[in-house]
Amino acid sequence: MDEPDVKDVALREGTDEDAMCGVVPARVARPENVGALAGLLAAAREAGLTVAARGGGTAMDWGTAPRSLDLLVETSGLSWIDHNAGDLVVEVGAGTPTADLERVLAEAGQRLSYDPVRSGGTVGGALATGLSGPGRLLAGALRDLVIGMTVVRADGVVARSGGRVVKNVAGYDLAKLHTGGYGTLGIIVSATFRLHPRSPAVRLVSAPAPSPEVVERASAALRASTVVPSAVESIHPLAGPPRLYVLLEGTEEGTAERADVTARALGDTGVEVAEATPPGWGLVPDEGCLVRVLAPPAELPGLAHDLVTTAADRFGVRAGTTSSLPAGTLYLSTAPGASAEAVSALLERVRSGPGRAATLLRAEPHVRDADVDVWGEVPGLALMRAIKDSLDPDHRLSPGRFAGGI
Repeated sequence: MDEPDVKDVALREGTDEDAMCGVVPARVARPENVGALAGLLAAAREAGLTVAARGGGTAMDWGTAPRSLDLLVETSGLSWIDHNAGDLVVEVGAGTPTADLERVLAEAGQRLSYDPVRSGGTVGGALATGLSGPGRLLAGALRDLVIGMTVVRADGVVARSGGRVVKNVAGYDLAKLHTGGYGTLGIIVSATFRLHPRSPAVRLVSAPAPSPEVVERASAALRASTVVPSAVESIHPLAGPPRLYVLLEGTEEGTAERADVTARALGDTGVEVAEATPPGWGLVPDEGCLVRVLAPPAELPGLAHDLVTTAADRFGVRAGTTSSLPAGTLYLSTAPGASAEAVSALLERVRSGPGRAATLLRAEPHVRDADVDVWGEVPGLALMRAIKDSLDPDHRLSPGRFAGGI
């Protein structure tokens, strides 16, 4: 394989530690700046190399395996935080750990209103996988907070859209294309986000959720109230009883009053009120198979119960769910070692209902080797392929990582 020779790029041989869905890259490169990344991709194009990117490495087993991987690009060298606190705006390098960004913003009394779903990830990785945690209920998904983005295309050309001032954002919306694209259209260099002030007070109200009917009644009572929660999560862990959580943010007096109203809506029995979210809030399990389900919000309580009981009764598999009820999003996780047959059956059980979709985000090696349908039916796939053909005509960026072999 021809090796690209580019200034400010460290190059080494790939190892099993660098594998992406089981595929070991021939070489691993670490560019130190945007120009180096652009030069690297231009050289890779000349050599006809297939390329993929890695941030914190927390989603290397997500999606589908690349058809080939000549060069893996580490983005850790693209790490910076340019915070304009007065304008509630921050520009962040793609290789910046999300934990570092959160800490810097917290020191200024601000936040990116985004709950990561994985610990240890980077900003670029969060954008590439495109998933947002419980806080999307009020603030929107991560892509909705982007006001500017810089990417390097497959041919090494640097492309930018948006800007650093909220009212002055213009240009083609790259964020909508690249967020959730698994690096198949370009490598994200940086993003500019709009921020929010941190809330003076937080209340997390929770109560037992022993049945779908209890969750449905509590949800209806919340909708009829004026509490305006920041998140409503129904969690059935792999081990332990299910519980319903309602996150409230605002002033100290206001959240206290709303917590009382919420407690009554949840039925008072077994209600607990905390003044902070627990460690790991919004994070999905980091072992076993992981499925993202989209369904009508009203169906989620019953669907979550059905999936957990089906996994246990039919296949003897422990499963857990986390449902963001108003958003219509559910994460289904299985204990490590669940059979490919069980995972496939659970996916089909979801997909058999109208208005539902299920994506196998992370598959254990034995499930991946069994060719379980990862994506299901994907609306707009022809348009996605056309965009791929336009932006990466040689299909060298993360080939096969996304739906339909994109």
